[in-house]
Amino acid sequence: MNEVRNITVQTLKEMQDRGDDFQLIDVREADEREISTIGGYHIPLAEIDKRVDEIQRGKAVILHCKSGRRSEMAIRFLQQEHQLDNLYNLHGGIMAYARDIDTSISMY
Repeated sequence: MNEVRNITVQTLKEMQDRGDDFQLIDVREADEREISTIGGYHIPLAEIDKRVDEIQRGKAVILHCKSGRRSEMAIRFLQQEHQLDNLYNLHGGIMAYARDIDTSISMY
């Protein structure tokens, strides 16, 4: 089984600042996005199987959630069921981003 590759919030911020070409996907629920967001495309974890065609294949795709657990589950599923190999998990999720990068983001 493929290992889940993690990236740090610091690496994500560097990629954002450089304007790197990647897809950021938020797998949290809509009500969580209303509390805090770092942008990105929204595909809730429960819908990931039905919406796999919306995940880009020709570039890095970074998935995130609140803590990194749900996005890791999504990656494991996508690697196993859809053979995607361009996926990265945001280690610590949006809470790590709020803590270490942008303290104006609401913690919940």
